[in-house]
Amino acid sequence: MARAFTFPGQGSQTVGMGMALAEAFPAAREVFEEVDDALSQKLSTMMFEGPMEDLTLTENTQPALMANSVAVMRVLSAEGGVDIGVHAKLIAGHSLGEYSALAAAGALDLADAARLLKLRGKAMQSAVPAGEGAMAALLGLDLEAAQEAAAAAAGDDVCDVANDNAPGQVVVSGAKAAVERAIEAAKERGARRAIMLPVSAPFHCALLKPAADAMEAAFETTNMGAPVVPLVSNVTASAVADPEEIKSLLVRQVTATVRWREGVLAMRDAGVEQLVEVGCGKILSGMVKRIDRDMTSANVETPEDIEAFLKTL
Repeated sequence: MARAFTFPGQGSQTVGMGMALAEAFPAAREVFEEVDDALSQKLSTMMFEGPMEDLTLTENTQPALMANSVAVMRVLSAEGGVDIGVHAKLIAGHSLGEYSALAAAGALDLADAARLLKLRGKAMQSAVPAGEGAMAALLGLDLEAAQEAAAAAAGDDVCDVANDNAPGQVVVSGAKAAVERAIEAAKERGARRAIMLPVSAPFHCALLKPAADAMEAAFETTNMGAPVVPLVSNVTASAVADPEEIKSLLVRQVTATVRWREGVLAMRDAGVEQLVEVGCGKILSGMVKRIDRDMTSANVETPEDIEAFLKTL
């Protein structure tokens, strides 16, 4: 069976994440210790014990989710000989999940990935003053109708499509007043529901240009190799393996639409039959069912998940 390994983004975090892995497997403990050392922070304690309000700070959430996903991959390798280069055709990640994918596939050093995501989280949070930005989910609209709603609502403000997650599940992002107008514009265009999201910043819109600039500067001094299998980029919804191109796309990704629906279809068209979600939650697995019912999915997060997944290889 042709597989793609996929890595979740912000919103999948939960207190206790990774704890059972660390208790059961030395390979997982080593990952968490390396990330703690890279950040000079006991991030693993925050992951295992909370508090949730600290874990949900963007600068903590992003490296934490990456650490958890890489820990799962390291355990799969140590316990079952799983090798992305052998067992996967492609990799992909949702927003920050691209960094997890690249670390898991050998393109980014784990410590570098942790430091980059810490910086990314801080830069995203500080790019827009608290309370001035917002995001909203437009449910029941296709991409074109959501784009029309965002454009109609923008006026002199920013209102961009941030995520095209699945059919009928599009997220807009931008100035708070414009996003509020987009909710009304979406309802006028037949949205089933349109709701504000509890986020700390307006991700994946033009307002985050300062964060994109910060990442561009950081990548100038970051070594990146080619991943062992190509990455399906959020920005282009197509496969890429060249390290310099990947860096450029990661910079663009900060302000660009996450084209997840199209990326999944591109993986399907490349022959992928199963998406394996590596790390916290089942958000990506749930999206698969809405994008293409013929594709299967598997979530690998806990020791029990790992045992079950290894039996399928």
